[in-house]
Order: sequence, then structure tokens, then C-alpha cells
Amino acid sequence: MPDPHSADVLIVGSGAAGLTAALNLAEHFKVTVLAKGGLDEGSTAWAQGGIAAVLEPGDTFESHIEDTMIAGAGLNDRAVVELVVEGAPGAIAKLVELGVPFNTDGNALHLTREGGHSHRRIVHVDDATGWAVQEALLKAAHANPNITLVPDMVAIDLATSRHEARYSGAGNVWGVYAVSRATGRVELFTARATVLATGGAGRTYLFSTAPRGATGDGIAMAWRAGARVSNMEMMQFHPTCLYNLEVKNFLITEAVRGEGGQLLLPENGYRFMPDFDPRAELAPRDIVARAIDHEIKRLGLDCVHLDISHLDPAFVKGHFPTIHEKLLGLGIDMTKEPIPVVPAQHYTCGGIVIDRDGRTDLPGLYAAGECTQSGLHGANRLASNSLLECFVFGEAVASHIAAHWDDFAPPPPIRPWDESRVADSDEEVVIKQNWTEIRRFMWNYVGIVRTTKRLERAAHRIKMLQEEVADYYGHFRVTPDLIELRNLLQSAELIVRSALHRKESRGLHYTLDYPEMLPEPVDTVLVP
Repeated sequence: MPDPHSADVLIVGSGAAGLTAALNLAEHFKVTVLAKGGLDEGSTAWAQGGIAAVLEPGDTFESHIEDTMIAGAGLNDRAVVELVVEGAPGAIAKLVELGVPFNTDGNALHLTREGGHSHRRIVHVDDATGWAVQEALLKAAHANPNITLVPDMVAIDLATSRHEARYSGAGNVWGVYAVSRATGRVELFTARATVLATGGAGRTYLFSTAPRGATGDGIAMAWRAGARVSNMEMMQFHPTCLYNLEVKNFLITEAVRGEGGQLLLPENGYRFMPDFDPRAELAPRDIVARAIDHEIKRLGLDCVHLDISHLDPAFVKGHFPTIHEKLLGLGIDMTKEPIPVVPAQHYTCGGIVIDRDGRTDLPGLYAAGECTQSGLHGANRLASNSLLECFVFGEAVASHIAAHWDDFAPPPPIRPWDESRVADSDEEVVIKQNWTEIRRFMWNYVGIVRTTKRLERAAHRIKMLQEEVADYYGHFRVTPDLIELRNLLQSAELIVRSALHRKESRGLHYTLDYPEMLPEPVDTVLVP
């Protein structure tokens, strides 16, 4: 068994992007994959919708590119959109080869439709696509002798030239320091090339469909190491998350609206979406989320209703078996009654700046998936383009590393983690209190609708919390919760700074102080 602590390539994150990169790299190299919790606990396993690709007769790459650009409010990089859209059919063919059991219609793949798409182009496995994809990728990774999977390792920071035994300012990345959940000890993992595939920063918000681990770790680590971060104000809110006090983040997929579900006001059953947009429930997510937010705030509601009970019960059960079963367990029969829903943070459209090969600003460091700003999503992600981005960029990263392998030097000696001057934490309650506080003020002040005053309030609170957390971090031994809190706070600061910087409303960034869109789309780029 190879030593996971010194690999050719180190990948942080075991979702679609990380495992795609690992499987492509393992043909030539020894790869270590670190997962923060269990190997299947990332966002990929939660993706209900599917993967967008041009497969329907009459559909074209041009049309998928246009839909993506329109959803992204012109902030996308067209060349990147073309690269990803044109790579989609190939990516799906590879997943079929890996054994992902996509739904079929006769001999062809069954395609569903989601908001913002002009054609049916979503391949899916019922309403649990991500789970099936995650399972297939993990199975292939487990079977590959060149891949070592290490669960329950929480990355703290990148090991860079600053950590070399003989200090150098070259800015190279040589791996990560990570704390083991099992032993509580900090371990050093080194490699010639490091790939961040750590997912988004959704858990900075009170209501989120993201798994608990989505605390912006990769984004925060890359920023602290000196990489640029872009468009962090572009936080996508999914319009329809189940409103239930027991179940915090169960998503009601976009496809429920795609197949005819209607949004209604709870007290009188009034269908309100046609008042906001001619596309009604099939308008892009930002418009639907803002409309629901508007009605909830205007009427002081807890939630609105999503109703598909007017359709044939067999059709509803057949199309949405996972959701139907989950809701029945909570006492809601979606074939007979409406589903209570609220908007929730859903996807981080901004992140670490990367090029078309997945390279960051730092030598030896690559990134792929939700932790990046590749230019694909622009100011708003088109439904089902996210898993697609993971496959295309996971592969692009692997190709670039393989093609330039001779340029990567072996890692020099790196200093071990120093915890000689710290004590065990005295009060876990401090971490819990700060975590709750961040998520609440981010939801209230930096949510779906923003104002400069709200953003400044959030910035003020972040500044106070940063002093407290820095002091805590300096004096106590690191724990997974402390690492996540530090990264959450760093992510929150990047979101608020970016939002204050943008003096317009575009895509997912909607501010009452600047309701107009400026003529020229410009990325918000923060430089450390």
C-alpha cells in the first residue's frame, strides 16, 4: 500500500470533480484523495436534478451555450461555456461506461427539462442522479490500485513555499496540513501537484440545501495562500427547499416545476408567478427565488406552496420516487396536497479563479468544481450545468498535469505542524455561538435581496468575529469545528466584500440601492 502522505498528486475533495480528476490521473500517477467526512458526504451525492447535455434531436450546442449565457446575465466567459457544453455528451458517455444507470426511453436516454433551458436536455437517474454518479465514481476509485482514499481528514491550510524547511517565497503549493477526525492529530500530505475540489460555501447561510461540510474550505485556503477569488457575491438561492423544522435541507428539484408544478400562496391558493414573469414557474431560479422572497416578506409568511397534485398520481410517483417517499414519511402526500417550500442557498457561483486547464494563480495548485470561478456560470448558474462542470474540469486538470508532469518538482522538506504553544479548547460553545451568528446575519443581510446598509452591517459583524476567531485559533489546538468556523468566516467576508464592490444588480446579486444593470459585465476579482 503506497503511503498516502506523499503522493504524486493530492486531491482534496471526493465528489464528482475530485474523483473525475483522480480516475483520469491514476492511469499514470499515484493519487491520494482526502475527504472531509465520509467519502460520499459531499454535494455530488445530493444533486437531484441531473446533467445537462445536447442529446435531443433539434437541440444544438449553440442553443445550450445561449441558454447558459442568458442565465449568467452575460458575465460568463463564452470560450469556457463552449468548452463545457461541447464536452457534455462525451462526459455522459464515460459515465454510462462507468455504469451510471441513467433513465432511458426506448433506446435513447430519457431527457427532462428544467428552468432556463430551451430544450429537454437533462439526463437523470430518477430524481437522485448525484447519488448514482457518486456511487459509480467511488466504486471505480476503490477498484483502482493507484488511488488511495482517505476519509475523515479536515484540511486546515495549504502547505506552500512559506512552510519549506528552508523558507522560500516562490509561492509553490506542496500539499496540505489536515487534522484527522479519528486521532485529532495534524498530518502533512505532500505532492508535486495539488487539486482543490472542496465544493461551495453554502453553509455560510441559515437556510441551505448544501451538505453540512460546505463551509468554503478550499476557497478560504486558496485565498490565504495568495490566490485570487472572483464573483463571490453570486450566491444562487434555490427557490424550492422543503419548509420543515425537522428536516433542514431537503431540496424539491426544479424538475417538479419543469413537469407542471405550480407555486401558490398558502391562504388562498393564488398562483403568483405569472405576475412576475411570462415564463411563470419556468423562469430562471433567481427570478423565481426573488418572487417567492417578495411574497413571503410582503405577507409575513413562513413559506409558499408548490403544487403538482393536479397531475396523475402515477405520473408524479413515477417521476419523483425519492421525493414522494421522503415527503410521505413527513406526512405530506404530494399526489394529493401541496408541498410547503422556501428559498434556500443552493450553489456558490463564484470561487477560486482558474483558467481553462483548472490552474489557479499558485504554481502546483489546481481547482475544479463548485469551489472555482471558471467563467462557466457567470452571474447565475443554469440548472444541471454544475455536475457537468465537475466532469469537464476534473478531466481538464488531469490532462494538464499529465501533459506538463516534467515541470513539477518533487516537494522539498516541509516543516511539520507546530502545536507546541497551544492548549485544548476550553469552550466549544464559543464556536457554536459564532457559527449560528454568521449564518443568521448572512441570511438576513446578504440574502436574496440586498442593500448597502445591510451589507455594511454584515461587514461590521464579520470584523468583530474575525478578531475573536483569530485569537481563539492562535491559542487552542485545532479541531474540525474550529477549522470550519474560520473558513466560514473567511468565505462570508469574501461574499460581503464582493457584494459591496458591485454597484449594479445582475443575475443573483440584487440590491435595492442599484436596481439597474450596468451596460458592461465585469467580474468582481479580489486580490489577496
